[in-house]
Amino acid sequence: MNIRTAGSTFVDQHFHALTHRNYRYLWFGQCVSLIGTWMQNIGQSWLVLTITGSPFKLGVVGAFQFLPILCFSLFAGIIVDKFPKKNILLVTQTVSMILAFTLAILVLTDTVKYSYILVLALLLGLNNTLDMPTRQAFNIEIVGKEDLMNAIALNSATFNMARILGPAIGALMMALLGAGWCFLLNGVSFLAVLYGLLHIKAAPYVRKQRSREGMMKEIKDGIVYIARDPLLAQTVLLVTVIGTLAFNFNVLIPVFTRNVLHMGETTYGTLMSCLGIGSFAGALTMSLRSKQGPRMKVSIICSLLVAICLIFNGLSSSVWMVGALLAFTGFFNIMFATNSNSALQMHAKDEYRARVMSVYSLVFAGSTPIGNLFAGYVADRYGANGAFLSCGVLAILLCGLIIWKFRKTSKGNLLEEAESSAM
Repeated sequence: MNIRTAGSTFVDQHFHALTHRNYRYLWFGQCVSLIGTWMQNIGQSWLVLTITGSPFKLGVVGAFQFLPILCFSLFAGIIVDKFPKKNILLVTQTVSMILAFTLAILVLTDTVKYSYILVLALLLGLNNTLDMPTRQAFNIEIVGKEDLMNAIALNSATFNMARILGPAIGALMMALLGAGWCFLLNGVSFLAVLYGLLHIKAAPYVRKQRSREGMMKEIKDGIVYIARDPLLAQTVLLVTVIGTLAFNFNVLIPVFTRNVLHMGETTYGTLMSCLGIGSFAGALTMSLRSKQGPRMKVSIICSLLVAICLIFNGLSSSVWMVGALLAFTGFFNIMFATNSNSALQMHAKDEYRARVMSVYSLVFAGSTPIGNLFAGYVADRYGANGAFLSCGVLAILLCGLIIWKFRKTSKGNLLEEAESSAM
């Protein structure tokens, strides 16, 4: 077997979503764009902390950015079903690019203020409210159900490879040229994903409008559909807890770096890259086992391990120990998120999928304002260690309660379980 054939066989077996031409366009575009996104993420957090010196105000920025998802994601799910998803993504990615360039101009011209950052964070949140469920629901249109979990895992791998490279490049940029260049390069990076989207040719799924059915009725119908399905209900509840308490790194890591370790941008970027290394390893692990399908025990075990990692983070004060713990946290976080995301998409009926994923966006990202405010407040009062500890203890208690509640329906493969219960 020659090298080219061996390489093709490896891709077919382990990264089979890449055999779809449309998915390759989207994936390669995201490889570039997400590096810029992570450069902006760490640049914005460090900029706010530098301007204000307040962990709580940094938490407020995170709350502003994710508050629209909390308020409007259920409505977004209805909109996503009624228009071609490619067209929606072209609009949302263009808006994200414009917002990145705007922040870059403000910083580079030395006219940036905390209030301006809040406004831009809010606008980005409004844009992401539509973008997130659209991207989630678009995957199945370009790869189908069979390769969906592999596509989700590859998306996570891309996201977390960017989480490794973006903070490292961003920290270097901030140290040498200032945060403005992080935002400028992020704006440029959106050209790659826009190019990919323009070359995708897929038959869109657009749900037919039911006669005389208002938006609130459709939202209620989607929520009832989830509540009556034990598989969907348990997954959504676990995602709510982890999304609220275990994804506050944009607040806690810069505060930990500055106030506990008394170090600067380079250490901050390194710790964020440690988180990304673990997350990337978790995404690759899920990609390699994606043929097995999502399993409830993976979500259960990983949710508890994430909480334990947060507790140990709170008990640590060494940069090396925290770096290692963040890598483990990232690993279990992504395994949990990929497994849960795949379960929801693969189990949901076509006519409900966008609404289910809008609820996923609501509880996974829309809960971030609550988590950011909580983490920022505790870090302000008791330090970053106290915030890590509080988030970890609450997460393990709440996840344990949910697991106990659904213990009779949490065994085996999620999809097999759902099929057998329907027979």
